[in-house]
Amino acid sequence: MCLLLPAHVLGQCPTAPQGGIVANPNRPTVADPADITELGVLELEYGWERDWRGGGQRGNAFGGLLKFAVLCDLEIRWSMDDLVGERGRRGIGDNRIGAQYRLHRQTGRLPTLAVSYALKVPTASEEKGLGSGQNDHQLKFLASKDLRGTHFDFNAAALWIGRPISLGYDSNAEVNLAFSHPVSGDLGLTGEIYGDTRLNNATPGFISTLWALTYKFSARLVVDAGLDVSLTAEAPHRKRFVMGFVYSLGELYPHLRGSARKD
Repeated sequence: MCLLLPAHVLGQCPTAPQGGIVANPNRPTVADPADITELGVLELEYGWERDWRGGGQRGNAFGGLLKFAVLCDLEIRWSMDDLVGERGRRGIGDNRIGAQYRLHRQTGRLPTLAVSYALKVPTASEEKGLGSGQNDHQLKFLASKDLRGTHFDFNAAALWIGRPISLGYDSNAEVNLAFSHPVSGDLGLTGEIYGDTRLNNATPGFISTLWALTYKFSARLVVDAGLDVSLTAEAPHRKRFVMGFVYSLGELYPHLRGSARKD
């Protein structure tokens, strides 16, 4: 239905593409920006991470995020863990589907505001210990603001995690604050502090921090690499190395650009 909407309807959106496509990275931070991808643009994020845990345990994961701004302020998302490895066991991970809706665009005084929801589809093997085999839910509030050349993202989320043995859910909260700032030319610095409250007796709360460098090869392609280090002993990992890329694949509403030129 959205693909068939006439150009003069979707063209009223302030984020209808006017020039070249510009990527809107969510990675490498845990926090997401409140702004969504440009209207009609399909974007892919993909990366690899390696984490070091207590007791000499290590893990690897490959995964990505596919997102599409189906309407002016509505983005639909599909994230996947294509391959996860833990304690010598390997297999596909879980999938998550969701959406983000932008409530307000940034002004001089107010930040961009948005809400999002995500549902975990338990595709990871429970027998191998790669997943819980249960559905999880996440409801998130997002705010983003540009201040004196630095971009800030703030997230506050409520999570409901399915119990693998008994019925029902355990719940906790997650808070994230991230910033990004250009260093030189297309090279940028990203930093973040985030943490979760206690989920249950087996999963205490924790605080962690991530620092990364990003490089913009073009408006549509951004690569990153960084290190996530725990600030408390209860974090699920002591350190985690991440690297990946964001690439805007293309437009699914190509008639919008033509309409914008005519206007």
